[in-house]
Amino acid sequence: MPLDMMNDIRSMDAGGVPRAEIARRLGVSRNTVAKYADMEDMSPVAPTPAPRSRPALAGHEAWVESALESDLGAPRKQRHTAKRVYDRLVGGRGYEGPYSTVRRFVADRRRSRASGGGEGYLELERAPGSCQVDFGNFRAVVAGEALGLKLLVLTLPHSNERQRVALRSETSECLCAGLGEVFGRWGRAPRVMVLDNATEAGRRPRGTVVESRLFSQFRGHCRFEARFCNPYSGNEKGSVENAVGFLRRNLLVPVPSVGSMAELNAMLADGCARLRGSSSCRDGRPAAEALQEDLAGMLALPGVAFDAVRWVRAKADERGYVRVDGREYVAGPAWHGRELLVGVRPSTVEVLADRGRRVAVLSRAFGEGPAVRNPMSLPPALVARPRAFGESAIRRDMPGALVAGIDRMDGAGRRQTLRAIGRAGAACGFEAACLAAERVVEGGRVPDDATVDVPSRRIAAGSEERGGADLSVYDGFLKGAVCDGS
Repeated sequence: MPLDMMNDIRSMDAGGVPRAEIARRLGVSRNTVAKYADMEDMSPVAPTPAPRSRPALAGHEAWVESALESDLGAPRKQRHTAKRVYDRLVGGRGYEGPYSTVRRFVADRRRSRASGGGEGYLELERAPGSCQVDFGNFRAVVAGEALGLKLLVLTLPHSNERQRVALRSETSECLCAGLGEVFGRWGRAPRVMVLDNATEAGRRPRGTVVESRLFSQFRGHCRFEARFCNPYSGNEKGSVENAVGFLRRNLLVPVPSVGSMAELNAMLADGCARLRGSSSCRDGRPAAEALQEDLAGMLALPGVAFDAVRWVRAKADERGYVRVDGREYVAGPAWHGRELLVGVRPSTVEVLADRGRRVAVLSRAFGEGPAVRNPMSLPPALVARPRAFGESAIRRDMPGALVAGIDRMDGAGRRQTLRAIGRAGAACGFEAACLAAERVVEGGRVPDDATVDVPSRRIAAGSEERGGADLSVYDGFLKGAVCDGS
């Protein structure tokens, strides 16, 4: 089912069109209409391989996908057909399966990449429930760092309601997350949203606006209609154009200094509520009064929150680094040379392998800078190659005494210690696991699962001070040296 048709079904259903009439207009069955109209969650999911088994193609899927991926930058007439893929598999990779399996696999992969789009249009109106959207720029000091940020502004022209969200970027995942945050403040979603194609919601490459896939999924999730206008014609969305400057002057002067982005957005939400109390709409009524008419004309929010995530494929280099949006993220040396799925969210980057197996969750970074890393991604590779610990970047994340102790160990001791830290860290956090292992090393022993797991759980729970308490009793207890009642 094309995404545009799904959105048409959900939009007409939200507008009160009988489902039998929807089926007649769109030429689909009533069961299909009910399926997509009742769908609670349209969040993007990781494009993991279909569950259908293709044993004849086992071991060749990644090669076929890489060949099709390389076609995206090739001229249309020089791209792989299913027959050409089959011939290369037989001639160069020893494939012995049938052509039909290859043909279906190639067709499935091409269908999974297909995306729809539609032409936006402008209809000037100030009816209750309509919304206008635009971005602005501003600066703020966040956690002591001066940042250039994006200001997402939404207005309800009927009531002169204005809301804003501070974002690190205008990317589609940040846009959808910001829109979702404002919808949550209102408790409703607009029926019509007017924006321009300068945002990441859509692009106008040849005079026709094509929505970004993520925004189209978000729109279908909330069932609102999107209308695109010319970004250089401010009169077409004058309400939000004026609000950008008004809110920047009234809420961002002087340059704010906050401890986190969450604190900044809480400050902006309070400021918008304060300005609403002193504002009026076009007919002179208080904005708070007219806002109730806007809310009455809006749509109920779905019961499931939208997951604003953009999934991309990235191949890890020889170090286990993947590059997304110009920034490197460390999946870990164990994943070198592998093609991975990367879920890009406004504040995190999730790396998946195989059929959805989680490799790492890292903080999202913007602009140029060093690779983003999580020390928990390194122990598995070091367990396999314990001699590499001497030059590993993980040393800077460990207490000095623990590093010195591991350096003195032989290969088997290093492997045992790093395995224990990795297993305990997965449940309790890397810092707690290292503190527990450090205490075992200071006691003259080689850490193992038993002597690291229990103390790290207590440290993570806060029931043990992270100071110099001697936890050697746990080692004795778990080894049977300490008996009940002794």
